[in-house]
Amino acid sequence: MEITLDFVRDGLRQCHYITTQKVEIAVYLTLVLEKPLLIEGPAGVGKTEVAKVLAELLQTELVRLQCYEGLDEARALYEWNYQKQLLRIHTDTAQERDWDEVSAHIFSREYLLERPLLRAISAPRRVVLLIDEVDKADEEFEAFLLEVLSDFQVSVPELGTIRAVHRPVVILTSNRTRELSEALKRRCFHLYIDFPSAEDEAKIVALKVPQLDEKLRRQVARFVAGLRKLEMKKVPSIAETLDWARALLALGVKELDVPTVRRTLNILLKHEDDIRKAEGRTADLLRASA
Repeated sequence: MEITLDFVRDGLRQCHYITTQKVEIAVYLTLVLEKPLLIEGPAGVGKTEVAKVLAELLQTELVRLQCYEGLDEARALYEWNYQKQLLRIHTDTAQERDWDEVSAHIFSREYLLERPLLRAISAPRRVVLLIDEVDKADEEFEAFLLEVLSDFQVSVPELGTIRAVHRPVVILTSNRTRELSEALKRRCFHLYIDFPSAEDEAKIVALKVPQLDEKLRRQVARFVAGLRKLEMKKVPSIAETLDWARALLALGVKELDVPTVRRTLNILLKHEDDIRKAEGRTADLLRASA
């Protein structure tokens, strides 16, 4: 398929991803110049969704590496299937086979457990590699990641160097819980995604919850936009806005009012302190969203 800016723009819309020109250009350049894209922004703004939509757009597999503190090379790259190797050793020993012959078998690709990075590199076709929440990983892992993203090849001592047949499309996401290294940033194109405007969020609700009344979805989007301006432990994500819209639809709500909002705030907010703060401001936020 030919990758053009129109292809990306139309494809994102067909996949029901409400986007901006900045996002479209970043995704297009990532595809044609084959450079990783680092997407930063608050939790819940749709950073991960970019990778999912890209995989759908390219009709390919999404390979996801979820980062966390303590993530190491073995969990990200590969491990040997030790149980299978032990079974093979036991069988070959019983048959009195030579160790050189045994080791040649147990250190073959058949006994290799591919983790996300190796899976993306060795895939028979171009895949989308999502390295999610890279800011949660340790700095040591970040340095290792730089090597992989530089050459798209890995060395397995028992097998040699495995090079990418098809360079994967790489999307990294970060919630900015820590500052990433300048070296990693230089390797990537950069894109910052913030929460959408109330108007754009209403469009997202229309796409994802089309049965919701137009007036109510606008009210929902404006109310959530107002909530995000309050000082909270965790502001509502787009996913939580959609959950709230679905809940209102299931409850048969036609218009937001103070009692309805207070009864359903737990769908939007996950901390009791945030709920109490919102309850005190519900009337004001509703007037602003009318």
